Amino acid sequence: MALHRNARLGLAGRRALVADVEAGYSCREAARRRGVSPTTACKWWSRWREASLEEHRSLRCLEDRSSRPHRSPRLLPAGEQARICAARRRSGWGPRLIAGETGHAHATVWRALRRAGISRPAKTAREQTRRYEWPCPGDLLHIDSKRFVRFSRPGHAVTGDRHRTGAEKRTRVGYEWVHSLVDVERPRFRRQRVVRQLLVVLPLSFFRSRPVTGSRAWSAV
Repeated sequence: MALHRNARLGLAGRRALVADVEAGYSCREAARRRGVSPTTACKWWSRWREASLEEHRSLRCLEDRSSRPHRSPRLLPAGEQARICAARRRSGWGPRLIAGETGHAHATVWRALRRAGISRPAKTAREQTRRYEWPCPGDLLHIDSKRFVRFSRPGHAVTGDRHRTGAEKRTRVGYEWVHSLVDVERPRFRRQRVVRQLLVVLPLSFFRSRPVTGSRAWSAV
């Protein structure tokens, strides 16, 4: 059930309010107990009294009603709405271009498209992910680099002091670079059961001690 965004009571709260009135409380007393106005309490009690047994069981009588009017004499005829929707499906134009073709105001065209559910273009299907793997270690290495700025003292996030002298502003401490390599190799990952994504930093001596020679490297930079 879609409740009004400003509704004070949900479905269970409205049922409890009606139960209070059935127990002998007045609408004003039941409203005070549930934190709503007497007008709101009388509205739900009136709907409950007028409802059928089936609506009592399903609580349909305590749901929010649509605020749309029963009659809309100035609504665009169905034939014109179908013509607007056909122009949209044929050309993919927006409301302003369709308005020029059909002779209606662009706001009228937009409302007709919205009622038909085609006011926004359909989302294109995502391209299927291209996965690849290489049979031997070192066949393809993914290389990435990250730059970190050095600093001479802790910043204001730690000290709370934003003041910097002119000498500190002119000082260039430099940067630190972090390089990472990922080996896209099939047999190793097939034997392992990956539970979490872990970032492991290993020294270069670890790779020098392994008989792995890179055949090709790929970088997104």
